Amino acid sequence: MATGEEVKVLGYWSSPYALRVKWALKLKAVEFDYMEEDLTNKSALLLQLNPVHKKIPVLLHNGKPVAESLVIMEYVDETWKQNPLLPQHPHQRAIARFWAKFVDEKEGEEQEKAAKEAREHLKTLESGLEEGKPFFGGESIGFVDIAAAWIGVWGEITGEIVGIKLVDEEAMPLLTACFQAVLQTPLLKECLPPRAELLEHSKRFRQKLMAAAAAST
Repeated sequence: MATGEEVKVLGYWSSPYALRVKWALKLKAVEFDYMEEDLTNKSALLLQLNPVHKKIPVLLHNGKPVAESLVIMEYVDETWKQNPLLPQHPHQRAIARFWAKFVDEKEGEEQEKAAKEAREHLKTLESGLEEGKPFFGGESIGFVDIAAAWIGVWGEITGEIVGIKLVDEEAMPLLTACFQAVLQTPLLKECLPPRAELLEHSKRFRQKLMAAAAAST
């Protein structure tokens, strides 16, 4: 990173989308300051930097904000050329963007649909992996791996709460192996939130959603 560059990340400890940004910067060996947000009392800085969606994560680079995790990841890849996240070939880049968008779109649907359908989405995602290649990026961690591997943690916790195994090593051996390879990479593993705390947080969040749904009926 060039001397004097200012790189800050506004995030929340349990957000997989903030985690993506941390991972991208870590793989690029870009030093950054992390600023934890209180999502129940959002800071004036967050509202100023992301006035449209008022959400984390936000990347602040030399005073210029970039919002939305996938957009930030592309910005990081284009700004710091070392250790490319996206392939060089235009068609391969398009495929990587397709699968990254697929992860986000299906994750949104899964909030309202059954875990069985979520498993089908994950099987579809697995079809993007090549036999004999450990990552979506081939031999090295790439854009789609960063976009999707958090499911290996959050999906396991969600499955534990609802009693259904979402990420199944028997049904999805390639995807499971890919997630684990990413999550066990020391540079990225150190960014993961503590599992026990994440589990309790997810349980409380689910209880709030259920209570809100019950109150609206």
